[in-house]
Amino acid sequence: MAALLHLRLNSSILPSSSSHPSLRRRPCRRPAAPSTRISAKIREIFMPALSSTMTEGKIVSWVKSEGDRLAKGESVVVVESDKADMDVETFYDGYLAAIMVEEGGVAPVGSAIALLAESEDEIPLAKSQASSSSSSSSSSAVPASPPPAEAPASTTSLQTLAPSPPEPSPVAASSSTHPASDGGRIVATPYAKKLAKDLKVDLAGVAGTGPMGRIVAKDVEAAAAAAVASVPSAPSKAVVGSVAAKAPTPLAIQLGTVVPFTTMQGAVSKNMVESLSVPTFRVGYTISTNALDDLYKKIKSKGVTMTALLAKATAMALTKHPVVNSSCRDGKSFTYNPSINIAVAVAIDGGLITPVLQDADKVDIYSLSRKWKELVDKARAKQLQPHEYNTGTFTLSNLGMFGVDRFDAILPPGTGAIMAVGASQPTVVATKDGRIGLKSQMQVNVTADHRVIYGADLAAFLQTLAKIIEDPSDLTL
Repeated sequence: MAALLHLRLNSSILPSSSSHPSLRRRPCRRPAAPSTRISAKIREIFMPALSSTMTEGKIVSWVKSEGDRLAKGESVVVVESDKADMDVETFYDGYLAAIMVEEGGVAPVGSAIALLAESEDEIPLAKSQASSSSSSSSSSAVPASPPPAEAPASTTSLQTLAPSPPEPSPVAASSSTHPASDGGRIVATPYAKKLAKDLKVDLAGVAGTGPMGRIVAKDVEAAAAAAVASVPSAPSKAVVGSVAAKAPTPLAIQLGTVVPFTTMQGAVSKNMVESLSVPTFRVGYTISTNALDDLYKKIKSKGVTMTALLAKATAMALTKHPVVNSSCRDGKSFTYNPSINIAVAVAIDGGLITPVLQDADKVDIYSLSRKWKELVDKARAKQLQPHEYNTGTFTLSNLGMFGVDRFDAILPPGTGAIMAVGASQPTVVATKDGRIGLKSQMQVNVTADHRVIYGADLAAFLQTLAKIIEDPSDLTL
């Protein structure tokens, strides 16, 4: 659900702020003639708080333009918070009179980003008010960082290492698909829009595969690839040259360029620094995965993912060791969390986010797998709601798919423990009868808050987890 747009109403005919605490009065500028009575209603649109940790927001794009008529419930602006991009709606009718923070600008929560006029006649007054407001202060928004300066001719970028492909023609809509639109507006993620601009792809003809038909980056890339494939390449004397011409152009990266953090990277950086104040320790454990691998092969065709199996096994173990699911926030007490919500780290464009499988111990493995796929799709489209990424009580971080056999994870602030999961690998072991055997084993390392959780607690938890994974029949109940 999109966030509701926050507005403040300025009018000489409104009730006092004490009678309506959600409105903030601000005097309107009057024309030169003192006898003229002002009865205009001009509302301030201000930066909303989209999460409990958000202190400022970035304007990704304005869905509406100055002068456009707005109806209650319409999306007006896309705002990037510290974890997601959210469409922000208005709950007033009116006209978008003046935009005070342009696309790419950053504004503190609660500061004005635009003005909404009740009628077209009040638009000039609103524009005047916006101009006087911007001239009387330096700016309520932090300007976006300027793009890196172009490299001199002598500088070589990665883009120059391969010939550029033929310029793709705008992609036409396929007769078998329906492009994502909402009342004539293209519904696409901000990154997909930027990518479409760079690759010269017409979003009007792209079918979205994201949540609610939203166009995501992979849709744009597929459309660009299809457009390039449809353009016949020019004859070339060298086979290598013709192949390179069909290859996608590598991303242009200027070596030595200083790149400012995105909003998400800034949030991750802040959390990582905050985690340094927590005294942590680590405990590792080796778990045999033959039985889990066999179970996965049997139920994979039903949509079950290995991530869901690991989350389910972890949640079941936590039910027997509630202290490992606890958290300490003030350094003076700790909380036994009433729910077991497994957060799983996911790498996305420009950062890291932890979608949460809520009540993972109570949800069956098939529903849990469907929910996980939904969360991942929303995360990559930057459409997660705050409760879908900030309610975790225990975190999983899995690098096994990259062949990493072991690693340590940093404890997220506000949680008690995080488990790093390595790859399952064939290992030569000694069997109980003294013979040499082969088993698949994985290494898990748990980082925990030592103010609350002790070594014996983690050891007992890992023993329980190993028993569940090595005999996973209960995971499908």
